[in-house]
Amino acid sequence: MHVEQLHPWPSSVHEAEALQDRLRSRVELDGPSTFELIAGLDVHYRGDAVTAAVVVLDAGTLEPVEQVVAHGETAFPYVPGLFAFRELPALVTALERLRTTPDLLVCDGYGLAHPRGFGLACHLGVLTGLPSLGVGKTPFVGTHEPPGDERGSWTPIVHEGATVGRALRTQRGVKPVYVSQGHRISLDVATEQVLRLAARYRLPEPIRHADHLARHP
Repeated sequence: MHVEQLHPWPSSVHEAEALQDRLRSRVELDGPSTFELIAGLDVHYRGDAVTAAVVVLDAGTLEPVEQVVAHGETAFPYVPGLFAFRELPALVTALERLRTTPDLLVCDGYGLAHPRGFGLACHLGVLTGLPSLGVGKTPFVGTHEPPGDERGSWTPIVHEGATVGRALRTQRGVKPVYVSQGHRISLDVATEQVLRLAARYRLPEPIRHADHLARHP
């Protein structure tokens, strides 16, 4: 699949923050509501080495259709809010190796729920032009009330007066996940997709598959 090269990779914190601020205006917060092919993306670290994995699932059966990996070295320091720049180069390489083009990207990370409103899911959505969403395992920005105990319960995540995502209970008795829009998707649809894709476990199946592949390429 094609990934648009909108910019060179930044080499400094100032350049990275400026890039996020510039690209944020490209984010669209509405889009399709149904998807046939859904890709999960994750990155595993071994020291400074990274393995990026993309697994495309059939949306109906949740069976894998295609999977790819890409290996690389982290070239950007660990800075809160700029973590995407440690992972994006390898993820883009992996995406470009796909023979199929997914209809939705499900990222292990954040989208709008980010200090500059432009997390990994937003960045990947803008570069690919595909609908994308982020699923975080821990809260990052904003505040929220605990969702109810029942599967499907959620509460809004509010940051600087705006709703930037939802804390979503995907399974009864387990911690919630933190869902945010990336690109070309509404928050309602993002929530529905994460809940549907997490029918058995806390995390949605595309991310579970990608995590396993990144750890065991």
